[in-house]
Amino acid sequence: MNYQAAAASYSQVKTHSGVEDASPHQLICMLFDGALERVAQARGAMVHGNAELKGKKINSAINIVNGLRENLNHEPSEDLSANLDNLYEYITRVLTQSHIKNDVKLLDEATTLLTDISSAWRQIA
Repeated sequence: MNYQAAAASYSQVKTHSGVEDASPHQLICMLFDGALERVAQARGAMVHGNAELKGKKINSAINIVNGLRENLNHEPSEDLSANLDNLYEYITRVLTQSHIKNDVKLLDEATTLLTDISSAWRQIA
């Protein structure tokens, strides 16, 4: 087994075991971490001119953001959830535009927004 295959297998096992033991709050944290990781990987691919990897990582980040968006709880505060919904939609547009325009600054903007939301989420634990 080569290094990449071993690392991928470890990552998959680590992710599955982490999900099984995580609280709902921790699951959301894991989604934020995953989205931020994919954006960082897309940024690296963009800088190095790897268009295929860039596209895969941006699409993966968009899927995660859409998952966060779809799982918003609108019960406790409809205003807060509506604002988050709009923000997630905006992040999706920023990621899409970064892919189309091959613009690192847009990826950085998405990273900043996701980091800010993630930080706020972690504070309410």
